[in-house]
Amino acid sequence: MKQQDQNTNTILNSLAEGVITVDKEFRITFINQAAAKITGFTQNEVIGKICKNVFRSEFCMDNCPIVHVLKTNQSIFDLETEIECKDDAPRPVRINAAVLKDDKQTPVGAVITLRDISLLKKYEVLLNQDNSFHGIISKSKQMREIFTLIEQISETDAPVLITGETGTGKELIADAIQKLSKRKNEKYIKVNISVIPHNLLASELFGHVKGAFTDAYKERLGRFELAHKGTIFLDEIGEMPYSLQPQILRVLQNGSFERLGESVTRYCDVRIIAATNIDIEKALSEGKFREDLFYRLNVIHIDIPPLNKRKEDIPLLINHFLNKFSITYKKNIPGVEEDFLEFMLNYYWPGNVRELENAIEYAVIKNKPDKNLCICSLPKKIRGAINCKKKNSLEGLEALNNISIIELLNKHKWNKSEVAKELGIDRTTLWRKLKSLGIN
Repeated sequence: MKQQDQNTNTILNSLAEGVITVDKEFRITFINQAAAKITGFTQNEVIGKICKNVFRSEFCMDNCPIVHVLKTNQSIFDLETEIECKDDAPRPVRINAAVLKDDKQTPVGAVITLRDISLLKKYEVLLNQDNSFHGIISKSKQMREIFTLIEQISETDAPVLITGETGTGKELIADAIQKLSKRKNEKYIKVNISVIPHNLLASELFGHVKGAFTDAYKERLGRFELAHKGTIFLDEIGEMPYSLQPQILRVLQNGSFERLGESVTRYCDVRIIAATNIDIEKALSEGKFREDLFYRLNVIHIDIPPLNKRKEDIPLLINHFLNKFSITYKKNIPGVEEDFLEFMLNYYWPGNVRELENAIEYAVIKNKPDKNLCICSLPKKIRGAINCKKKNSLEGLEALNNISIIELLNKHKWNKSEVAKELGIDRTTLWRKLKSLGIN
């Protein structure tokens, strides 16, 4: 029995989820290592104590989940609450609770599992700030006009064509349209045209019957059938083969189609949102995209401006991604250096928001904790030969001679701290330079 108990404890302590057990008097009988880490309490500090006096959850007094499971003999799943930790700080958790019984099926206590959802809550805060529109961060006039348009079309089923450069957030716009539409509770199917081989695209979109082609061993529903009554998002529709475009046009016109290898006409009720990053006018003139399909898709046209045309969003996005990746990589990055922000505002951002997000993630990973992001922490592909002011100042310091140093000292009335500040270096670095030049 002793060996069995040791094995059980080893198993429970290996879990990432916190586990706490109590007896019928609500006294804590066990707490695993994950629960100790979440709450800050060690086993010795809580074993034998009444749980509500330790964790003081919002449900402890009136709606105790342990009382519920003991009285009703029914388990509780995914109950969100906050518990008090050792440092008196409340921590959001998601708990499950179940009855513990002896060999005669008599309730003898309860087991509670808890998962720390602090990170989840922080992400929710990030996504619900004033400058967020369904996860899209912006305060620029162009984007606010797009947000207004999305709200205005929420009660329609009209097709939408979203255009914009790579990385501008076309899929996020499509998601926002679907979330606000009257079909928001129905299926939402996404198809990236560019990643599906052309010879399989018809089958993917419209389905096929058994024997329609080699390896078609059984019939298959297409994406349009799966999206019936809901919404389908056709990403990179500019990559669609010309020969398949009439079939998309037919679905747009009357909702009809045929599965591959079948002559039976089928129907679906689907709202279509399409997106492309190609120059659609050029594709039309070159005969790569059908005009009739374009006009049917282009009932509502949303053109997303590139990031370099809405630079007022850059500080917001930097802050958003900085918070996001500071949480992800568990680093306290307080902010950014002034020259970092200036550089980011002046950079062209050919990859748009996606490139900015990747740059901030790289910078957070590379940067030291508790230090503001500087230009040096950016990928070299973005910053090129440019370094942060401090490094530039150190290089410039090497070129300073006695006369230049004395001029700076006179300027600041021999206040070495002010001279070091102007040079962007530490006072000790300046002291070493003065010593090497023989200046006392």
